[in-house]
Amino acid sequence: MKFKEMLSSKQYWKSVAILGLLFLVVYNVVMMFVDYGTLAFQEYFANRTADGKLVKFIITQVAGMIVYGMFVTYGQFRRRDKEQLKK
Repeated sequence: MKFKEMLSSKQYWKSVAILGLLFLVVYNVVMMFVDYGTLAFQEYFANRTADGKLVKFIITQVAGMIVYGMFVTYGQFRRRDKEQLKK
């Protein structure tokens, strides 16, 4: 499967979204533990979005989700294609 074909696949984008969301959850929980030592949802998000940083927080989270999801999903699709070519 070529890169353009992959990008036009609904399955690819579904995988990007799922992996990206899982990445965001894990990343934010790990950062919460690193910063506060416990699950402190209110403090974590209050500090990340205080002083007009809400837009920046949302943009960086979405961008990180998309980039991570695209890289990992591309690797999965590429590996699957290589395995099919070997058969």
